[in-house]
Amino acid sequence: MTTHAHPGRRGLLFVMSSPSGAGKTSLSRRLVADHADLDLSISATTRAPRPGEKDGREYHFVDRPTFDAMAQKNEFLEYAEVHENCYGSPREPIMQSLAAGQDVLFDIDWQGAMSIVDNVPDDVVTVYILPPSIADLRRRLYARAQDEAEVIEGRLARTKEEILMWDRYDYVIVNEDFDMAYAELAHIYHAERLKRARNPWLIPFMDGLQAEEV
Repeated sequence: MTTHAHPGRRGLLFVMSSPSGAGKTSLSRRLVADHADLDLSISATTRAPRPGEKDGREYHFVDRPTFDAMAQKNEFLEYAEVHENCYGSPREPIMQSLAAGQDVLFDIDWQGAMSIVDNVPDDVVTVYILPPSIADLRRRLYARAQDEAEVIEGRLARTKEEILMWDRYDYVIVNEDFDMAYAELAHIYHAERLKRARNPWLIPFMDGLQAEEV
């Protein structure tokens, strides 16, 4: 499945958040793979790479002094400190993509999502991914085997706090069945691309229709 940008169309920022382990990353990667006009925003982070992660693919891994310098120079559209690590979305390439009609997907926490909404409210669509239960979330996190038990339990303890932010999002998906959750996510993306406000080319198109002789 692919989508194609119409000349004169403005891009959108498709922002996804969830508690760790709820499936947000798998859903977002599939959405990007299926749509040619959707790019994944690569955040800068101060956290260490997890097994299998590569610099410049999942994240731009930087040290804290480098991150702080970028923040001071206003080089992030949003940035936040989460679980004792910093994350930030580089501003310039994102705004260039919007102007060129290219969509950008964000796989970020709720703090970063709300910062983007505050900065560019007319260009943002927000989606929150929930697990079917906390017990299921615990099972997924341990099965993933990417973090120590102490880290996992710390994240689970914060999950109930994080999910209180669900009502700040435009859409909420419960990821009980991956294929169903993905279908819902893709429907949301397609509908948001068709919104009149994101397609200013419709104005001259309508002028042309009205100018035609009947």
